[in-house]
Amino acid sequence: MSVLIVTDSPDDWPAEISGAEVVDAKVYLSDAKFSERRGVKVFNLCRSYRYQTEGYYVSLLAEARGHKPIPSVATVRDFKTQAVVRMVSEEIDELIQKSLAAVKTNRYRLSIYFGQNLAMRYRRLALALFNQFPSPMLRAEFTCGSTGRWHLRKIDSISGNEVPKTHWPFVVRAATEYFANRRSTKTKKNGPRFDLAILVRPDDENPPSDAKAIKKFIRAAESLDMSAELITKDDYGRIGEFDALFIRDTTFLTNYTYRFARKAHGEGLVVIDDPQSILRCTNKVYLAELLTRHKIPIPRTVVAHERNIAQIGETLGFPLVLKKPDSAFSQGVVKALDQQDLDQKLETFLEESDLVVAQEFLPTTFDWRIGVLDQQPIYACKYFMARGHWQIINHGNQGDDQFGRFETMPVDWAPKKAVKMAVKAANLIGDGLYGVDIKESNGKFYVIEVNDNPNIDAGVEDRILKDELYLRIMGTFLRRIEQKKSRFF
Repeated sequence: MSVLIVTDSPDDWPAEISGAEVVDAKVYLSDAKFSERRGVKVFNLCRSYRYQTEGYYVSLLAEARGHKPIPSVATVRDFKTQAVVRMVSEEIDELIQKSLAAVKTNRYRLSIYFGQNLAMRYRRLALALFNQFPSPMLRAEFTCGSTGRWHLRKIDSISGNEVPKTHWPFVVRAATEYFANRRSTKTKKNGPRFDLAILVRPDDENPPSDAKAIKKFIRAAESLDMSAELITKDDYGRIGEFDALFIRDTTFLTNYTYRFARKAHGEGLVVIDDPQSILRCTNKVYLAELLTRHKIPIPRTVVAHERNIAQIGETLGFPLVLKKPDSAFSQGVVKALDQQDLDQKLETFLEESDLVVAQEFLPTTFDWRIGVLDQQPIYACKYFMARGHWQIINHGNQGDDQFGRFETMPVDWAPKKAVKMAVKAANLIGDGLYGVDIKESNGKFYVIEVNDNPNIDAGVEDRILKDELYLRIMGTFLRRIEQKKSRFF
């Protein structure tokens, strides 16, 4: 992507940076050549973003042209929304207190240039705020109350004419580093058509896709003329630079993966997992209610709470299974052997959630996993239980003993009832990428859960389709990006 730095006056950016073009705001808004450009990142450094000012229109028209403005119109709106500022202050409260602990006054202003601050001790706080309010240059204002705790009171963009002359060498260095770190290392002669971000967590012990699969996704994207770049939770502020986001990190409502999905969706990116799918799939209470309402068979289920503990065992019998609403990868899923065991485990679970899912125990040697993409089945696997265990993952073991074996087969070889049921269940969630777990017991099939973030590991789920599986998923991104872009062109 080419880089434009848009200002009200050439004096507002008195520097040259390789690969970046400085453009007057009036020229950007009026010159047809900018309207016709594709693959542009616009760094809006206008002096005002107030509604219907030139600065406002630079970001607005950049979005309409399919460019990537920073700040976006949504970010500009967040600056002015006090509720958002308070929410951010609460989210990073620990970092705020630690960073400003040595400040002796009760007010402090922090300047942030492309995610950095001149003082090393404020670098983490500067980056955190930049990630929440992506804008080239920011100024955050903090106050310390009578309790001795600091609070973010205001944050806003600043233009080049507000930057002290002594800060400019640092601003230029920060901008140069920012642009250099974000250039794709692999591009075709004229650059890729679109940019895809793949969110990963490098230290994840059980990631949704292993390193080899991630490389296959990147190669598949590149073969479709898309640049695929790995990003981490520290790249929240960069979301607007991309055309699509693929989350290959374990999703939870309470962590950064959901915020990434919401941010990307709000910025108009194609997103898998989309925030609605995360919201629906990561809560097993919701899934149980949804599947029951649509008459999709599930194991006998009771939504447990403090007032019905005595009836759970009578209804489901023992042993039974308890599930935390937001459990993942078999964590937060336990077996209760009798009433005493149930009482103890429920007491722990109910400390975290007012509702818990209790289900009858259906002993099987394996679970079906049907992968669904774009409301169509794409792979079928049998996940066998870990050796000597009742789940496919035994978190008490390490190495190969932690997981059961698997068997991947063509979708046509899997039981038609299981495939049909999986597609119906996934389609209740959306049209993204899902993994539907199904138990087969006494000739009947039961949906256990719908996963919004299913495993795609090299040599497992791709055993039948091989590279075609990655191409199909990347092809979905390409098709959806093209559909979105066609609205602008």
